[in-house]
Amino acid sequence: MDSSLISTTKENKRENNWIGRFAPSPSGQLHFGSLIAALGSYLIAKQNNGKWLLRIEDIDPPREVEGAAKQIIQTLENFGFEWDGEILYQSQRNLAYQQAIDSLYQQKLIYYCKCSRKQIQQRNQGVYDQFCLNRQIRDPLAAMRIKFNDAFSSFNDEIKGACCFSQPADLEDFIVKRRDGLHAYQLAVVIDDIDQGVNHVVRGADLLDSTPRQNFLYHLLNHQPPRYYHLPLVVDADGNKLSKSKFSPAIESHKASYYLCKALAHLGQKVEEGYYHISPKEILKTALQNWQLNTVPKQSVKHFEVNAN
Repeated sequence: MDSSLISTTKENKRENNWIGRFAPSPSGQLHFGSLIAALGSYLIAKQNNGKWLLRIEDIDPPREVEGAAKQIIQTLENFGFEWDGEILYQSQRNLAYQQAIDSLYQQKLIYYCKCSRKQIQQRNQGVYDQFCLNRQIRDPLAAMRIKFNDAFSSFNDEIKGACCFSQPADLEDFIVKRRDGLHAYQLAVVIDDIDQGVNHVVRGADLLDSTPRQNFLYHLLNHQPPRYYHLPLVVDADGNKLSKSKFSPAIESHKASYYLCKALAHLGQKVEEGYYHISPKEILKTALQNWQLNTVPKQSVKHFEVNAN
């Protein structure tokens, strides 16, 4: 990792500066669920006089949609958001990820695994069974897994409270480098948050079960994990979360004020009728003044029907 970034991280922690971030993937345009994560992370950071960073998590080229990153940035600007510093792109960070991989491998904390999903399904109903743990494989075309410590299965969330993940799938050794050579999300997000000094992570509750794995990586990398705030998901009538993979409709910039008001309501915030008729920046300013963390719902909330003109 870049020593200057690590130095900055230590300085931030000594001064107890609040640093949050929004980190969308360019696998499609922003939808209403994405807006919830952006709005919640922005308001929580700014209410605490903190920095709000923007990171584009373009670490998975096969899933990336051409032009999506540019569209995401433009949409955030149209919705009145302003971020601190330059945008970080994960696609430019492979050296930092590989350095972490090399260090963990030298410490014998990760191992090569040649098992396919089909093999894991046939052997143990889809839950990885440490088949390759002691096989001493050295194959650059194999995936790399980290041996998980189930002592990290529990953590405290600032919105949901005590969380524990104890199912076999939650405790399996997880991948930090894929068979296709791409670095896995769990590793990349931790390395980036460490190097950027992020100490408060506000995101959707769909990533709640990733937190134990990420906390374990923080431990192995000798860094204090951030405080977590997992926001209520937006779900459809069938209980499925909105997502780019399910082609959830993109939020439209000309309806920005409408969407922001609906997002505030989703987050349990008071929304006056007049909010719908002011600019996005004015809505953000007013929302910041009135933000109440204790009114944010702990559970998922059904998506509203879009009927704005």
